[in-house]
Amino acid sequence: MRTPIIAGNWKMNKNPKETQEFLDGIKGKLPESGVETIIGAPAIDLTTLVAGAEGTPLKTAAENSYFEDAGAFTGETSPKALDEMGIDYVIIGHSERRQYFGETDEDINKKAHAILKNNMLPIICCGETLEQREAGKAEDWVTGQIENAVKGISADDLAKSVIAYEPIWAIGTGKTATADQAQEMVHVIREKVASLYDADTADKVRILYGGSVKPANVKELMAKEDIDGGLVGGASMDPESFIALATFNK
Repeated sequence: MRTPIIAGNWKMNKNPKETQEFLDGIKGKLPESGVETIIGAPAIDLTTLVAGAEGTPLKTAAENSYFEDAGAFTGETSPKALDEMGIDYVIIGHSERRQYFGETDEDINKKAHAILKNNMLPIICCGETLEQREAGKAEDWVTGQIENAVKGISADDLAKSVIAYEPIWAIGTGKTATADQAQEMVHVIREKVASLYDADTADKVRILYGGSVKPANVKELMAKEDIDGGLVGGASMDPESFIALATFNK
């Protein structure tokens, strides 16, 4: 049985003071079991986030890391340092990183290996544009992203990792893939994992849907067989909204 995940991705929002206010707002209100809650925050907020999450059910995620542990890489974030801070997950391959910063599938694969080597777990993002979907190329594009991202990763490591399907046309637009559309692509991803590894690995890996997830639609999405949770943007930044998402099954 795969434990559901509600993962927030704050993007480039909130400062340390606002992070602490958020933590104060959710204190004692997250489920202790039955669902895993994660907040991904900007690097500048991670020290506050880790300290505030200690002793609570909340897990922490960085929104990016480099694929080298140390060196002359001005402005990058070391995965080794993230592990030493106590970070649990790292979000990689988000469409905004690909679009604005030119990240390639090869970069994402290198980052996945570095994250796993440093005792954290990757949240590997994938997704298609509206043009690719309308041209009938969505499935090939998304499964290609996954195949390239997981090269050289063991079945055991992938089974512990997380994949997040985010159709680019539904990120921050207010548009949401229907629950059926989301389920269809998540099922395709799970079948791709089975073909690359085996049925057991595909059954264990948790696959999230992201793209305008909010309290009003989370229950319908989570009812789908292959959808194991949500990677949530704007709705994860308000304490009450995040609590509502985390308690979708109550």
